[in-house]
Amino acid sequence: MKPRITLKKIAKEFGVSISTVSKALKDSHEISEETRGKIKAFADYYHYKPNNLALQLRNQKTSVIGVIIPEIVHHFFSTVINGIEKYATEKGYNVMVCLSNESYEKEVSNMSVLTNGSVDGLIVSMARETQQNQNFKHFEALISDDFPLVLFDRINDEIQCDKVIIDDIGGAYKATNHLIEIGSRRIALITTHDFISVGSLRREGYLKALKSQGINVDESLIYKIDDEKDLYAQIEKVINVANPPDAILAVNEIYAAIALKIAKEKGLNIPKDIAIIGFTSGLISEFTNPPLTSVEQHGFLMGKQAAELLINRIENTAPAEFQKVVISTNLKIRKSTLSVN
Repeated sequence: MKPRITLKKIAKEFGVSISTVSKALKDSHEISEETRGKIKAFADYYHYKPNNLALQLRNQKTSVIGVIIPEIVHHFFSTVINGIEKYATEKGYNVMVCLSNESYEKEVSNMSVLTNGSVDGLIVSMARETQQNQNFKHFEALISDDFPLVLFDRINDEIQCDKVIIDDIGGAYKATNHLIEIGSRRIALITTHDFISVGSLRREGYLKALKSQGINVDESLIYKIDDEKDLYAQIEKVINVANPPDAILAVNEIYAAIALKIAKEKGLNIPKDIAIIGFTSGLISEFTNPPLTSVEQHGFLMGKQAAELLINRIENTAPAEFQKVVISTNLKIRKSTLSVN
């Protein structure tokens, strides 16, 4: 008996995307006649049969798109949802939002519920546990069934689907360079563990900036935070040392705000004694005292781009090859890094 063949296996055999295979099997003129012939012959030989249940559910268009996010405490995710909702509404779609609460099992459960016919496609930012475990079978199953999927922010490049990210490396590079330009030399990085993709990329940008300015990398100034433990106690260790840093780059605004609070409690002047930058320019950053300089991530734009990619895929107007959109960042400079004469 020949093994069960899937769209994913056919795509791998010919070195093309799953979307290309799907279109070839539907005799789409977008795919060359030669490629269509080879793919259809291969599928026939292995008795390829589409997932009829998935096709039946997909053909019952709901005009609803599903969104799964890891958490809602960050201003960033709320702005992304706003961007998704605005674009989706303009195109006649409703939005259903679920939380994974950073849990792999919850993410799998959410995806199972949403894809049982409730939504036409999914937009997902991966849970912390999913990235830690590197278990992406639930995404691969969707892709094998040619279910429309867009990943944003926290992604994995091996998953064959459309993606939207910010320029995390560039954002951290700009922020670190700004700290160097105002005279900082001992710049601490408050980041996540490396399995969180955005934390790893922002660390890369931080290191790139230090090296480009000829500043030696001090690994003792890189602090990896465990979000499941007391954030205050962990971040306090950054400042409560014999030789504290003269600047801090935090990979989100919550870490940055906590660092600012601790620094003030220690009697440090901000930014004269210690300058602080965080990622995400939300209300927390705007209303701390002093207000925090931030890397603006443009979450609203990211949401609109993700919704556009997904709806194009749902409506079969997307190109055959999957797209990866990278959104540039910029610095919103506030008083936490303004030089004091």
